[in-house]
Amino acid sequence: MIDINDILAKNPVVPLVQSDDPAEAVAISRALAAGGLTVVEVVFRTDRALECLKAVADEVPEVIAGAGTVLTATQAQAAIDSGAKFIVSPGLDDDVVGVAKDNGVPIYPGIMTPSELQHAYNLGLDTVKFFPASIAGGVPALKALSSVFRSVRFMPTGGVSAANLSDFLAVPAVLACGGSWLTPKAAIDSENYDEITKLAAEALAIAHAARGE
Repeated sequence: MIDINDILAKNPVVPLVQSDDPAEAVAISRALAAGGLTVVEVVFRTDRALECLKAVADEVPEVIAGAGTVLTATQAQAAIDSGAKFIVSPGLDDDVVGVAKDNGVPIYPGIMTPSELQHAYNLGLDTVKFFPASIAGGVPALKALSSVFRSVRFMPTGGVSAANLSDFLAVPAVLACGGSWLTPKAAIDSENYDEITKLAAEALAIAHAARGE
């Protein structure tokens, strides 16, 4: 079985793929993979997001496709049935976590407070999304939380960019960062997929430098 966390430890950036067109989602994912980012989060923020996820899972074998913005257990099951290899939620929901666990699929629920993190910890989770990172306290908050929950790893998302990526990744407890800056709407609308590949490669270089690699 693929260890997604092991892959993220080496390439700690998870780009968000948002599209209402499966062919477009495939093109975006291929462009990201060409830049070295092989774990992508197809977000459920469009009417055809499930189709986009299935297309990426079926047609882009070079990437590990997960589902993001998963709000309900029903969505989680549909995502897994469509090929999602991991689930990401903006918040912490016991039923969504349960579906992921029942299917043996990694789940990264969003947390913002110590109470939410403690609940996730007691559900047996060791990796969570920290969201929205930029307004939830950023790097100082991550340092404080990780000093108490010493075995938990974090995936900050929301307000992460090329400008602050290295700051987040310098926190030892951060496994990876997620973000939409790698897939700008203007580049997608103009089908400038080379720009997406360039942004992916730049993010990967920043990540490796932050980790001293």
